[in-house]
Amino acid sequence: MSVMPGVTGHLFFCVSLYVMREPQLLPYMEPDRLEAGCDEAGRGPLAGPVYAAAVILPADFRHPLLDDSKKMTEKAREELRPIIEREAVAWAVEAVSAEEIDRLNILGASLEGMRRAVRRLAVRPDFLLIDGNRFRPFDGYPYRTVVHGDATYASIAAASVLAKTWRDAHMRELAQKYPQYGWEHNMGYPTPEHIAAIKAHGWTPEHRRSFHPKELEPNLFDVI
Repeated sequence: MSVMPGVTGHLFFCVSLYVMREPQLLPYMEPDRLEAGCDEAGRGPLAGPVYAAAVILPADFRHPLLDDSKKMTEKAREELRPIIEREAVAWAVEAVSAEEIDRLNILGASLEGMRRAVRRLAVRPDFLLIDGNRFRPFDGYPYRTVVHGDATYASIAAASVLAKTWRDAHMRELAQKYPQYGWEHNMGYPTPEHIAAIKAHGWTPEHRRSFHPKELEPNLFDVI
């Protein structure tokens, strides 16, 4: 096969660029043990639950789209969600409400969501891989916290995708009940649109009253 001068180098550059961009996630921390990756989504919003997921993947699971969900496009996350749910050894997603967040604080609520998700797994894991640097032992599970775990281990990345996609779907449903707040776009985060809507329409039962952004300090507290 003949190749035009300069084309070979261009093709090599393109292939190399693709390889460099494809996430290099570790399939496990230790082989021959069932590891459940755990992650959450929605710690920063002013409204809506925080979601947590636990996922046990087959040791040979690979997918070029899988990465930390924050680095993925919405289209990629939605494409990957059913693949993870179909091919995982086990998976579970749990939500912790705004009311519980106000009672437990956001860290406590995030950890509670992970515990609930792990307890709902159809298969009991041997070990938990937790995204972040904080966790509390429960039910005798050995675990390891991993900073940037969703960019390190495939099972944590998969959990981040499920938590994010399930939460986004829930916020789109809530947006139909409270259309003034733009939750189908901002997902409850403190965007200018959302802040302006709170100032104009007040808080809803879905808002986290323990969150106090400076833009809302002299604020309305009437529930609509």
